[in-house]
Amino acid sequence: MERVVALGQCGTVCRLGLATRGNAAVDEAGVWLALERGVNYWNWCGHEDGLQRAVRNLGSRRRDVCVAVQFEARAYDEAAREFDTICTKLGTDYVDVVTYYYVQRMEEWQQIMEPRRGAHRLLTELKRAGAVRMIGLTTHNRRLAAELARGGALDLLMVRYNAAHRGAERDVFPVTRAMGLPVVVFTALRWGHLIRPLPGNGRDRPLSAVECYRYALSHPDVAVVLMAPGNRRELMENLTLLDDWRPVTYQERARIEAYGRLVYQSRRYFP
Repeated sequence: MERVVALGQCGTVCRLGLATRGNAAVDEAGVWLALERGVNYWNWCGHEDGLQRAVRNLGSRRRDVCVAVQFEARAYDEAAREFDTICTKLGTDYVDVVTYYYVQRMEEWQQIMEPRRGAHRLLTELKRAGAVRMIGLTTHNRRLAAELARGGALDLLMVRYNAAHRGAERDVFPVTRAMGLPVVVFTALRWGHLIRPLPGNGRDRPLSAVECYRYALSHPDVAVVLMAPGNRRELMENLTLLDDWRPVTYQERARIEAYGRLVYQSRRYFP
């Protein structure tokens, strides 16, 4: 199992990435600690947090880190304003990866791609100017992701993948594999359900966070797996994966997938 991956124009990144989320995040010192361990794919959620402050303070190390952001704008003018705001908040004049955030319907994509007024025109101009390196898409809609990937406008996909939600193996990975398109995956813990006991089930031991991340990283069609620790303790636990970097064994895979099926059956509110 490779520890790093060549990610297009972003260069080489660690396959274990760091993400922040609105309700919890590691502090700036924790982000620097992750970087010292080699974790250099950072996905910022848009909130003022430790990752934002770390990016602002990268200085000469800015080129060592691949900074990814989620982009909500669909139209050209609002995209220009949003990108300027992002760069101001991060204290940078370029962003490595910009992914259109949570595109669930073809109608949204058509708005983004509208030749004169769509956000894609703006990001394409920024990419030519060197202010954006890769353009991606974040979605829960796997079939839409595969369809849009085939269109050739994207450099990267960002989709959900974990032991309870394995549909990407069928709907997304065969397409991205054929195209050589990198895939970044999120919700490896299935919003924490994979690492918590199932209500009314005292027999089956929940998974650890490290098991969940190792499982996703073991898939050959996954470029980067994002971790989103809520505090320093969770970050330190996750980083132990780097000390025992290996794919899951056959026995580990069987147990992880069995627990994933139980979680899916008990909490099936996403297909």
